[in-house]
Amino acid sequence: MMTKDFRGSHTVTVTPFNDDGSSIDIGRLNAFLDWQVESGVPGVIVLGTTGEFLTISDDERRLLVDATVRHSGGRYQVMVGTMNAYTPNAVRYSREAQDQGADGLMIIPPYYYTPTDDEIFDYYRAICDAVTIPIMLYNNPVTSNRDMSAALVARLTAAFDQVRYIKEASMDVARVYDIVEATGGVMNVFAGERPVESFLLGAVGYVNPYGNYLPYATRRMWDLLVEGRINDAAHIQALVHKFDKIIAEGHPTYGHQCYSKALAGARGYPVGDVRAPLTKFASLGDEGRTKLKQILTVFDEIDAAVADIDSRMADSRKHAA
Repeated sequence: MMTKDFRGSHTVTVTPFNDDGSSIDIGRLNAFLDWQVESGVPGVIVLGTTGEFLTISDDERRLLVDATVRHSGGRYQVMVGTMNAYTPNAVRYSREAQDQGADGLMIIPPYYYTPTDDEIFDYYRAICDAVTIPIMLYNNPVTSNRDMSAALVARLTAAFDQVRYIKEASMDVARVYDIVEATGGVMNVFAGERPVESFLLGAVGYVNPYGNYLPYATRRMWDLLVEGRINDAAHIQALVHKFDKIIAEGHPTYGHQCYSKALAGARGYPVGDVRAPLTKFASLGDEGRTKLKQILTVFDEIDAAVADIDSRMADSRKHAA
């Protein structure tokens, strides 16, 4: 039976490796997770795109999920990416994650094959037959080669009690509203991008890659939306887009992944570099170092902006008392 309720900004985490990338570094993982807790992050999602799930062995998968769940101690919720292009593997990963104590699963449709709606439905049906914990659909046409329509999402929501969440990353922010309408408000939409606009259209949370290096600021951005401080949240989002453009310039769609790890390290939490075939930060040379300095300057702006917002809110509460 589903008992978990997911809300707010959940960091979709990097997977920390040792310096040569040959193994998962549990010490680095635990320090990184403690940082998320200290920043007030309500939950993490491991083995998503940012977590390089395609480069992780089955043994490493079990190790990472076990370590993340054990370290939580109830301090944060744990969702696990259990997708695979082969349905039996996705079923096995999902069952294993549930058995290891995961609170929920995030699952993209079978990638590469460009599956039909019926094939996608059968894939999720097989997984739902095997687990009882909540499932977050993951709609990302760039990586899955399929855009799940609001009608298909409504069909899945109606058929399976576990399917009550979706990460909506189709780049069509209006889809948030379409899904809420098509499901009669039953589906809980998490923003995959543009969190401010998504919130205004009905999203209840944010699958947040920026939490890997700005966990407090981006968690506060979502909380500000819930508190009705839309302009303050929009200001933080604009600053995030400012450094996002620096990262994206000159890189292919996922060629920027290495920056997530380099930036976490620059914030005091080393997590190693990415695995092949992704571009390693170390290989970027002067270009990477120059961009890193530019981005960290924007981080200073973001930290100052959030501190100013927090100070103004504290003064307001003091005067109200």
